[in-house]
Amino acid sequence: MKKIKVVLVGGGTGLSVLARGLKQYPINISAIVTVADDGGSTGLIREQIDMPAPGDIRNVLSALSESEETLERLFEFRFSKNEISGHSLGNLMIAAMFDMTKDFSQAVRQLSKILNVRGEVIPSTNESPKLAAVMDDNSIYVGESYIPKADKNIKKMLLLPMDLQGSPHAIEAIEAADYIVFGPGSLYTSIIPNVLPTGVKSALQNATAKSIYICNIMQQPGETMGMSACDHVDALHAHIGKEIIDFIIMSQLELTDEETARYTAEGIDFVVCDQESLNRRGIKLHTSKELLEVSEEGVIRHNNEILAKVVYDLMLDETDALTYKE
Repeated sequence: MKKIKVVLVGGGTGLSVLARGLKQYPINISAIVTVADDGGSTGLIREQIDMPAPGDIRNVLSALSESEETLERLFEFRFSKNEISGHSLGNLMIAAMFDMTKDFSQAVRQLSKILNVRGEVIPSTNESPKLAAVMDDNSIYVGESYIPKADKNIKKMLLLPMDLQGSPHAIEAIEAADYIVFGPGSLYTSIIPNVLPTGVKSALQNATAKSIYICNIMQQPGETMGMSACDHVDALHAHIGKEIIDFIIMSQLELTDEETARYTAEGIDFVVCDQESLNRRGIKLHTSKELLEVSEEGVIRHNNEILAKVVYDLMLDETDALTYKE
């Protein structure tokens, strides 16, 4: 039997967490990663070299590498001298490969071979975009790192320039996919930026793959406060221009007041699973009692091994309905 072709869509730490768990399974993974980040080392490199953001790409390359533990330490190493102070080695390696190839997708491909990456890591666009948000009051904020700080309700996300072309490799991966998995991660600044480039959006609209949305556990200040699971899906659909989500994965586990104290103090609540609304949309819910974990510092997050297992089991359950693509 041919391996299931899975396309992961996102950015931040969420996508690398999922990729790290899924690489243990016999599937073909392509990760489409946002390149609109503008903070820290990534932001400085973008200003100096005029290239797409390398930070999230670096994290996913590390997660999918067969030498992950060593590579992760190496990639995260930050220099403390002169012009390279504060830069991670991973970002500098991607920047160097980009300078050599003059093509960001090709640079990531070449580096993937060197690092023995299992799967394919694909930037959503080969260009260097700026992320913008139109708020409910019609004000506009530009810059991925500035948008959450506005602390306003987001109405619409934009990539600048508006006619930004999607990566051909990303479009090809979507067209060949059996499953497309969105998330986990920041809805507006990590997931949605990937669906906006020209070509990627139309590929998603015409995709024959089944689509899965992995919903965040907690609401996110500056992005999704007060939003339910259906609100998340509706926002994603609005930016894609078509309702494509078939499944949603999220936790329904109730935690104690002590376990949620860190979030309660900041006024942050769980994302509500409005299952009846999901059912009306024809979206099937998948969950597990072990899907989330609470760290010693009180951080609530997905258990990457359990999350990957839920995703893989879901795909296996649906294999009878799949026609694998050559």
